[in-house]
Amino acid sequence: MTVKQLRAFLAVAQTLSFTQACERLHLSQPALSLTIKGLEEALGGRLLNRSTRSVRLTPEGESLLPLAKRLLADWDNTEEMLRQRFTLQLGSVAVAAMPSFAGNQLPSLLASFRRRHPGINVTVHDVINEEVIDMVRQGRVELGIAFEPEASETLQVDPLFMDRFVAVVPADSELTACQGLDWPRLLTQDFITLQRPSTVRRMLERRLGDAGISLAVAFESHQLTTVGRMVADGLGVSAVPSLCIEQMHELGARCLPLHSPIIERTVGVLSPGTGELSMAAQALRDVLRDGVAPPALAPSDARL
Repeated sequence: MTVKQLRAFLAVAQTLSFTQACERLHLSQPALSLTIKGLEEALGGRLLNRSTRSVRLTPEGESLLPLAKRLLADWDNTEEMLRQRFTLQLGSVAVAAMPSFAGNQLPSLLASFRRRHPGINVTVHDVINEEVIDMVRQGRVELGIAFEPEASETLQVDPLFMDRFVAVVPADSELTACQGLDWPRLLTQDFITLQRPSTVRRMLERRLGDAGISLAVAFESHQLTTVGRMVADGLGVSAVPSLCIEQMHELGARCLPLHSPIIERTVGVLSPGTGELSMAAQALRDVLRDGVAPPALAPSDARL
């Protein structure tokens, strides 16, 4: 039983006229007759009684009529829904983003996406970097925005920009008079950072260890917002991705360029290494690729 056969049957059943059904379907009478015959053979019996003067439904034809209407309505609705998804008039996409990106650059990018595709629903998961990677790997979201993972063989990574770590100091600290800080100078103060197994924490410890610098931690937290608040309240200093500069300033801390060593890492859009993205996810990935700008650093950073 095919959609073409059901449409032919419905046209005849509704008009009770092969002539009118032919006009509705733009078919010749022999072609329509063959289509109806094929449907009856497929189902195993007659659906129509046809004479030279009239067309009537058999009892089996009567029982098929409401089913055919519903099946064809579902078919047409499915066609239209998929057409709208492929043309980005309808759809949904889920994205996971690390808080430093979700709370800073992502909202303006989503506003741009919304203007282009108002029919697409976007779900944002604001989670730590490690969970972003896990959610993409497990297929819980189509896209993730995070630091490029060290082992990304199962993921596709589209680089957005290189994020450099900056120093975070209290607004009234004497360090704010500096054009920039090196790590040994910064670490003369109590240091505040994220708890393990944070990617930021591991990255700092590894890179500083490579430079022969030990990272002694006085305070630690799960959230960068808490770290920033601690610094603003004078408990110590910290180092955060430059994505967080605006957030740190809003919390009352100040950010300074940081060097010796310069620590930086690629931020990218993560997607599954296998499988095709939905049209909505592809469109959002394009907006992210085109719209993301590297975070602005202090002018003095260019000299470091």
